[in-house]
Amino acid sequence: MTDAEDKHGPHGVIDRVLAVLAAFEGTTGSLTVAGIAQRAGLPVSTTYRIVASLEGWGALRKGSDGRYQIGFRLWSLGQQAGRRLRDRAHPFLQDLFDLTHENVHLAIRDGLYSLYIDKVYNSRKLPIVSRIGGRLPLHATAVGRVLLAAQPDWFVDAYLARELESPTPSTVTDPGELAEIIHTVRREGLSVTYEQMRLGAISLAAPIVYEEETVASVALVFDISQAGEIERLRPAVKGTADKISRAMRGGSAGAVMRRIAPQAASFSGGEKTRLHAVDPR
Repeated sequence: MTDAEDKHGPHGVIDRVLAVLAAFEGTTGSLTVAGIAQRAGLPVSTTYRIVASLEGWGALRKGSDGRYQIGFRLWSLGQQAGRRLRDRAHPFLQDLFDLTHENVHLAIRDGLYSLYIDKVYNSRKLPIVSRIGGRLPLHATAVGRVLLAAQPDWFVDAYLARELESPTPSTVTDPGELAEIIHTVRREGLSVTYEQMRLGAISLAAPIVYEEETVASVALVFDISQAGEIERLRPAVKGTADKISRAMRGGSAGAVMRRIAPQAASFSGGEKTRLHAVDPR
């Protein structure tokens, strides 16, 4: 097969279909065919044919305004991803929410990001940045730092060598400081972040372990005015993670993350200074 034939062969078609579907990543609404084509980097005519086929299969659906959204068949298929983990974890997430009345998240690592696969929250609580199916930077979230800490040193070094996103003015992006934070997370088996992803928010996360590997992380997200509650909430978050780990028939979270006896939550220097300004205790 020549290069020209390969370019237009099955792999080329698959790549174009995936590019059309990927155009919907990070969107909160619907897209026109022209908008899909622009985001996918494809000709409008090619995009139109692919969109029509995807609509017929149920991967996309067309609204009354002529714009397209992800279809229910693709959504249903996507729900199969991580289903075992979600099914095992959700009752414990609900228990943690009922106990604390704070937003609860469940995330896994997807490349360089935390992928949120479940959550329990109250609309009257702190506005939340994450959404189910959404991705956030590993270094800027408590769940992300837990997942990053579980990776080998070469991965952490490569991650910190990147140009790191800074969602808020408080986000730690200094590689040396982050390396120290990751070391602390590995040692304590717990991550606490202060205004890293959203101003006014604190997150507290612990690892979920299956077959001696950290496969996910569970977190609470609450308002900075409740900073004094961190020590009270630590056992609840760690206990929930351990219960899910046992439900997954894995080892203990403490063994994998080399957790030591509970102690004061650790913050970076900048985070600690800002926290003390709010809660001088």
